[in-house]
Amino acid sequence: MSGLRTSVFKAGLEALYLTGAHRMLRPITGGIGAILMLHHVRPAEPRDFAPNALLEVTPDYLDSVVERVRQAGFDIVAMDEVPGRIALGGEGRPFVAFTFDDGYRDNAEFAYPILKKHGAPFTIYLPTSFMDRRGELWWLVLEHTVRTQRAVTATIAGRSVHFDCSTASLKTEAFREIYWWLRSLPETELRAYVRDLSARHGIDFRDICRDLCMTWDEVRALGADPLVTFGAHTVEHLMLAKFPEETVRQELVASKARVKDELGRPVHHFAYPVGDPTSAGPREFALAREAGFTTAVTTRPGVLFAEHADHLTALPRVSLNGHFQSLRYLDVLLSGAAFAFFNRFRRVNAA
Repeated sequence: MSGLRTSVFKAGLEALYLTGAHRMLRPITGGIGAILMLHHVRPAEPRDFAPNALLEVTPDYLDSVVERVRQAGFDIVAMDEVPGRIALGGEGRPFVAFTFDDGYRDNAEFAYPILKKHGAPFTIYLPTSFMDRRGELWWLVLEHTVRTQRAVTATIAGRSVHFDCSTASLKTEAFREIYWWLRSLPETELRAYVRDLSARHGIDFRDICRDLCMTWDEVRALGADPLVTFGAHTVEHLMLAKFPEETVRQELVASKARVKDELGRPVHHFAYPVGDPTSAGPREFALAREAGFTTAVTTRPGVLFAEHADHLTALPRVSLNGHFQSLRYLDVLLSGAAFAFFNRFRRVNAA
């Protein structure tokens, strides 16, 4: 999300909160529950260049979120319980489920002690190549490359472009231009490009994975606590809608089997990498059902309604975004009011 879009969205959340409109709309827009989406949880560091800061929140904020949702009357449930809660419709208490994507080590180091203290269950979705120490976290490799260089030369659309990266603002501009150009490419080309770019600047992309992601032994140690559920998140963290059907099927089935084999327990839940409409759509939702997943979550913004009982492999989530670490924003988001406007008051968006 660009700086301008972030500012506009914050202004909208502030308006809904300060006018009390979110409380008035909640009986209509609030639904029956929500799935909260997180990635990194770690202490804040002073950084002028942090293009992926939206993917991290502080431990203090997570702690305050757990307290806030309980004070607001929400039950905190495991993903195993979500389908049954949806089936109840509006008959049960409102609920939230905490979910984490990618299997970062900080989930165990910083998030787990907080959730354990509160007795709050949660789910971590694992891309199995990340646990195997060979995952390509290309968005973080790109960030690291730009951060560590005073200049970056990139070949964009067949022409060589030189980016001055001598200041934080210039780094941000360079990252944004390269990132969105990369997102326009087929993913195989995107990954090859980032691999080459980082290598030319003396960076091994695998080091990012080794530094940030849990090993299988660390996953098993965390999974000894019954509060923790693990789901699948593909093998290679591919934007599935960009690949042939057989590749998608293989990513779903192989990741499900690998997590089961490593942990010795069935795997019922899945998260689509990136998870927006360009990365997961009706074909992927159907294939997730075919692969035997009970639920599959997207990154499409929204709360849950009874109607989601017919779309359990296309569930929306509420992102706990690093740019919006305010409890007043959380209140507005859980009211569903902001999402209602965004989704044009459609309760289910599974197209």
